[in-house]
Amino acid sequence: MAMLLRKVWGSVLARAAAAAGPAAAPGSPRDRLARLPPEQQYCGSLSLGALDAVPTDVLAQILRLLGPVDAARSGTVCRAWRILASDNGLWAFFLRLGPEPWDLVVFAETHLAAGPDPHPLYYDHSPQLSFKQIYGLRAVVPGTLIVDGGSGYCKYGWSKYAAPSGRCATFLEFGNIESPMYARLRHFFSTIYTRMQVKPSTQPVIVVLPLCHTDDTESARASRKQYKETVYSVLFDMNAPAVCAVDQAVLSLYSAKRTSGIVVHIGFNNTSVVPIFEGRVMYEIGVETVGQGALKLTGYLKELMHQRNITCDSLYTVRTIKEKLCYVAADYEAELRKDTQASCEIDGEGWFTLSEERFKTAEILFQPHMGGMRAMGLHKAIALCMDHCYNSEVVGDDSWYKTVVLAGGSSCLPGLPERLEKELRQLLPPYISEGIRVLPPPFGTDSAWFGAKMISNVSTFTEAWCVKKKQFRQKIRRNGPLFVNSW
Repeated sequence: MAMLLRKVWGSVLARAAAAAGPAAAPGSPRDRLARLPPEQQYCGSLSLGALDAVPTDVLAQILRLLGPVDAARSGTVCRAWRILASDNGLWAFFLRLGPEPWDLVVFAETHLAAGPDPHPLYYDHSPQLSFKQIYGLRAVVPGTLIVDGGSGYCKYGWSKYAAPSGRCATFLEFGNIESPMYARLRHFFSTIYTRMQVKPSTQPVIVVLPLCHTDDTESARASRKQYKETVYSVLFDMNAPAVCAVDQAVLSLYSAKRTSGIVVHIGFNNTSVVPIFEGRVMYEIGVETVGQGALKLTGYLKELMHQRNITCDSLYTVRTIKEKLCYVAADYEAELRKDTQASCEIDGEGWFTLSEERFKTAEILFQPHMGGMRAMGLHKAIALCMDHCYNSEVVGDDSWYKTVVLAGGSSCLPGLPERLEKELRQLLPPYISEGIRVLPPPFGTDSAWFGAKMISNVSTFTEAWCVKKKQFRQKIRRNGPLFVNSW
């Protein structure tokens, strides 16, 4: 095949400057060119020589086999060939061959290319994308280190990889809790760089910011800003060339191909219900926080197992059992009357058999009192958030908040999206509940990491999303020093 392509390519180069031959055969490139709109028609004397008799779709296949580099070079042969080599569909084909799913590429280039500022772009109203230009720009976007440091576990790895390359327990790697925040962050990032075996100065870094200080008060806004600027300061002091810091909930929403909606993040210690409009967390509407996090679910399962004399000292083992056997009941009372026994094997621990514990564990998300907590059920917290969104003065389609995206490890429990939809439709009036959709985590436990990966591979990443070291230093000089070492 390679020899054939070289011969075809040599034939094209040899005949590109030849005089026009006989009348073009039906379906040939010249015949197709004659039917193009006036602005795309070229001089009739242009010829592909012996290839004039080859149908255009066959020539397009040749370009596909040649690959993107030679396809781009072929545009210099003649104007007729340039039309084929510049075809949007050809470069869409090359993008489809890449590691990124096609639908994520289109979403990223349509909705995220302008950067983190609110920008209401939609598929139906966006300008025609130049996939040739996008391909060229994405090909030179540098590899980026992604660090998703949640309250429980941290995922890190390269943006060009299919998944995070490393994981660690954040609370074990974050340093002395009594140390100033600057020192703790420096210790944390130093640990990540050491494990990745790279120097901070060699590539940009994306930091996934955990949700913190959820109130819409002046002190909370100042704390969020100070935390973000401390992250920048630490990384630039470590000589990182460019830094991008984005909220965890926003990235989880991006991974579901949405820029507006409600993200329900079941974190390590608690669960957050976060309204997001056009890529911005709407603190003014209200972020609801409930106490039923992943740690509470695991602890409750351990209690239930203990009641049945199933002993297991390691919370890590209990968490693994939860991930393998537990689910959310569509109807709790009906589930109690069923035989739900199932077993799983844990390496080094043996077999474990659960019955009602399988669905009772997750039921505390809806009935917290079962776990001894005085808290709001998750469905009620989401309903309250939706009610606040409905009554807000956000301009635009009022259905923006009716898409709920789940995130976090425990949100992967089977049956959770269906149960939440059912509960919300029962709680909310029809004018709010109509059209509600609850989406499972698009990338499981790593949704936020994949949202960062989408940003890091977008064609405008370094210009639209990153803060450079020089820009940050100029901002510090304008606004005064940050007292990060004492925070």
